[in-house]
Amino acid sequence: MQDFREEKIMGKAYDSRLMKRLLEYAYPYWKILLVCIFLLLIVTGIELARPYLIKIAIDDHINALDKPMVVYNSEQYQNKGTVYNNKRYIRVDNLDGDYSDQTKYQLYNFEGNYYLIEGLIDDKLNIKLINPGQIRNGNIILNAVLLDNDDITNFRKQDYSALAQIGIIFLIIIVLGFGINYLQIFLLNKTTQKIIYNMRQEIFSHLQKMSLSYFDKNPVGRLVTRVTNDTETLNEMYTNVLVNLFKDIFIIFGIVIIMFRLNIKLSLVSLVIVPFVIAAAFIFRSYARDAYRMVRIKLAKINSALSENISGMKIVQIFNQEKRKLSEFININNEYYKASMRQIKIFAIFRPSMDLLYSLALAILIWYGGARVYSETLQFGVLYAFINYIQKFFRPINDLSEKYNMLQSAMASSERIFKILDTNIDIKNPENPVQLPEEIEGKVEFKDVWFAYQKDEWVLKDINFTINPGETVALVGATGAGKTSIINLISRFYDIQRGKILIDDTDITNIKKSELRKRIGVVLQDVFLFTGDIGSNISLNADIDKEKIKKTAQYVNADKFITRLNNNYDHEVKERGSTLSAGQKQLLAFARALAFDPEILVLDEATANIDTETEILIQEALERLTSNRTTIVIAHRLSTIQHADKILVLHKGKIKERGNHQDLLAKKGLYYNLYQLQYKEQVL
Repeated sequence: MQDFREEKIMGKAYDSRLMKRLLEYAYPYWKILLVCIFLLLIVTGIELARPYLIKIAIDDHINALDKPMVVYNSEQYQNKGTVYNNKRYIRVDNLDGDYSDQTKYQLYNFEGNYYLIEGLIDDKLNIKLINPGQIRNGNIILNAVLLDNDDITNFRKQDYSALAQIGIIFLIIIVLGFGINYLQIFLLNKTTQKIIYNMRQEIFSHLQKMSLSYFDKNPVGRLVTRVTNDTETLNEMYTNVLVNLFKDIFIIFGIVIIMFRLNIKLSLVSLVIVPFVIAAAFIFRSYARDAYRMVRIKLAKINSALSENISGMKIVQIFNQEKRKLSEFININNEYYKASMRQIKIFAIFRPSMDLLYSLALAILIWYGGARVYSETLQFGVLYAFINYIQKFFRPINDLSEKYNMLQSAMASSERIFKILDTNIDIKNPENPVQLPEEIEGKVEFKDVWFAYQKDEWVLKDINFTINPGETVALVGATGAGKTSIINLISRFYDIQRGKILIDDTDITNIKKSELRKRIGVVLQDVFLFTGDIGSNISLNADIDKEKIKKTAQYVNADKFITRLNNNYDHEVKERGSTLSAGQKQLLAFARALAFDPEILVLDEATANIDTETEILIQEALERLTSNRTTIVIAHRLSTIQHADKILVLHKGKIKERGNHQDLLAKKGLYYNLYQLQYKEQVL
């Protein structure tokens, strides 16, 4: 049997059915998400444009000194080229057309001096200066004019201007990219938070509609985890996987397209390592999935163990169980440690493997591309751009492991969340509810009621009784007799299997749940107080003014201790009212019940755990509280119910005796035995 503290092992790493449901939550915001994807496309374009701009700067302007030029009259092409000795020299790559039949000119740096050469140098290893006006290149003699610094500056003036323009464009796109990226991140995260906000609301609202039997079967810690941790996991999925996945796709395809446009051979050489990357990713995925599953299971177990032991620390210390509990925790902690180390080892192999493949791809690129740059069949700027693009190409692949974990975690979290949302509400409101009058009489009737928490394990059997308006009826019996089950059924926290429960002759299944519970006030033995202040715990933040809160507290004797507290009704109440005594919490519960002015009042052993002095105050409060109200009391102390109009004695789910205090004593049955036992205890 699986430990309830452990997480259930997840299903598939990607489930299209679950993803479809997750996308349904995002559908109302599809326009914003589409804008985010469009902005990501722009950001990706800007990111890919930066290496290309640097390539242009290097190849077309920084390393463009010796590019071939043709000569025109100075009046021609006035916005292009450089005028030197009344002639206009224009680079071939700045003009359209075929210039194969025209004489080419070239600037060349030889032994620290710059020359304007008539013709092109084709063998840089075999150059010799014959005289100040001629250069021998192999067997060819070329005319050469020595240039001074002003001439070189004149020839390079357009390069300087172009580099300045490229720098400005580079700065503009960086700033523009920052702004667009900020807008995209803001819109995406705001939208994602809204999706998760709606999802949390839906889960919490659904949980509120569930019957108490659902919470009997599901630990509170697990449900809290669903609303908090699991929804946060989905937040990461929507933010980092769903939309940013498009960015990875844009980057990969954009890089491939640009690389092939720049140089097909160099692209093929650069991407030769990709099949190995894909194979490594598939191998990693299979191992990472199992490791991740185990970490999740062990983490859930360690969290549950921590929660359980901290909550029960008082019992642990009372029974001197620190060593045993520490030993249990060490074992659980050790299991989590081993699972985490296995996951770390897998990641420790995958990440360096990707880095190794990246370095290998870079080495091949430098080896192949560097040789061609040296032989001048490839421009250096192209090689520089390829090195940048290869680095960017591997970045989304390196992020694969993180995104894969997010996706797998999201699938697991969504499965658990949808399991809650798909759980049918077993206690539903009627389709055509009966509208109760503004004030009801308060008659309660059980007719042939049978009830079981588990199928065929009957807790109540053939229960029949009627409580007339204004009567006080007490339920007594041994533990497990079915007393608390009866009061849970009246408020319809559970539904019966057979019979009927009527309020003013109306079947409670025909009354809207909120309408029914508004007419019934319940004071439990274990009073639950919320974090806040005294006033808010009486009113439960409902539309009840402060004067009514004070009057209610005075009516049930709660003001006697409230006025002694700091800040009175604004006194801070900590978690579960830990700073208040049991009696004080009980008086606040009475005030809370009275503040809502119910026609039917249910008291579940409301005086079981209080001191004698507080009991006197509570007895006075009870007399006032039950006046002119139909009241059902579960009592442990039989002395507190002697004045009840009717007492029902339950035994093993059946009503064995009924009558008032004196009648039941006279019968000398179960009630008489209970009274005698309690009387002896009190005498002792």
